[in-house]
Amino acid sequence: MNVIPRVSQLSPRVIHILGCNPGPFTLQGTNTYLIGTGKKRILLDTGDGEAPEYIDLLKSVLKEHQVTLDHILLSHWHPDHVGGVKIIQQSINKDCKVSKFHVEEKPTNFEKLTDGQEVSVEGANLKVYHTPGHSTDHVVLHLQEENALFSADCILGEGTAVFEDLYDYMKSLNTILNLNPSKIYPGHGPSIVEPTKRIEYYIHHRNEREKQILKFLSSHPKIGMSPLDIVKGVYENLDSSLYFAAERNVEHHLKKLEKEGKVRSNAMLWSSM
Repeated sequence: MNVIPRVSQLSPRVIHILGCNPGPFTLQGTNTYLIGTGKKRILLDTGDGEAPEYIDLLKSVLKEHQVTLDHILLSHWHPDHVGGVKIIQQSINKDCKVSKFHVEEKPTNFEKLTDGQEVSVEGANLKVYHTPGHSTDHVVLHLQEENALFSADCILGEGTAVFEDLYDYMKSLNTILNLNPSKIYPGHGPSIVEPTKRIEYYIHHRNEREKQILKFLSSHPKIGMSPLDIVKGVYENLDSSLYFAAERNVEHHLKKLEKEGKVRSNAMLWSSM
């Protein structure tokens, strides 16, 4: 594992500030990014609001570069990305604008981002792409000056991502692939310097996982299998703390396969057709 510095200048217009909230799902912590080259900057994501050291880091970076926080963009609603908004507004800039993509079932007090919208600050022009799958409101941001992509939790710097809807997620991966970014700044883990290779791996990984699930069910034709049974059968050497997330992924695969007429369910147990 590559240890990620708490603060690093990734490019002339991108400063990375680690959220200081490590864990099984956040890896070394949530990546937040200070974007721009002028006196006013954009902050992408805010950590979980539970780590005072993150706020101290953010303050020190702003002071060192003699810049102010003008606009917070949120990639999606998950607490490790939006949790720091309130404390940042209270302790750094109470007038800082906050924007997020809206979906009807998840109302927010934030200003609305829309698919295709461009958000600019001196030295950085960002285009918003709605990429549901990990969450319904998830967006990625394309930094036009660098042909770089802030992928949030759609693509991670280490391992693979979890998702709410596999069908939408696969479409979002293809959206990112078609953007053909030259590098990816992810929501967790180190920056990705070979984006196409990583995106294609993600697509291949999901397709292979689907094949493994079908093969596992076919090898037990007379026995209904629970999602946990399938996890234990197809995920090699998986830490038990990650079973729940893996079960969710398997359930999404099963629902997709059921729509395609390849599996069936009976009393929460699954079998091949």
